[in-house]
Order: sequence, then C-alpha cells, then structure tokens
Amino acid sequence: MLIHGFYYEGWDPTGKPLRERHKEQFLGRIEQQFKGDHRMDSEEIVRAVFTMLANCVTDGEIEDVKFVLPADIRDLWP
Repeated sequence: MLIHGFYYEGWDPTGKPLRERHKEQFLGRIEQQFKGDHRMDSEEIVRAVFTMLANCVTDGEIEDVKFVLPADIRDLWP
C-alpha cells in the first residue's frame, strides 16, 4: 500500500500524520480538498466514508480506530 501511494498516487508522507483534534479543523481540511465544489457537505462526506469503513472492517478494528480519535471526530461515526 505504501509503495502504491508513492508511485501511483503521488502520496507524500511529509508532515504526516496530521494533527487535527477538533471537528472544525478536520472538516476544514476536507473542505480544502473539495474547494470550488459548492454542492459538497464535508460532514456528509465524512459520515459516508466512516459508514463505508464500518461496513468493510471488523467491529473490533473499528473500535480500535475510534478509540484513538478525538471525541469531536469520533462523534461523526455512525
């Protein structure tokens, strides 16, 4: 996955992981990625992605992920 990111997606690990600790910061970063698209709702996008992950990953693994998230962001999970 890491090699795929380097060579196929142009992923740059510099400055990772990001340190958003509040819902507004987290949603703001997503809005930056979709700037210019006035139809998007960053919270709706996050909830859809979290729902998809919850459906594809075991409950135990999801609980581990949720445990390390700040409470503001954890509240976006379905």
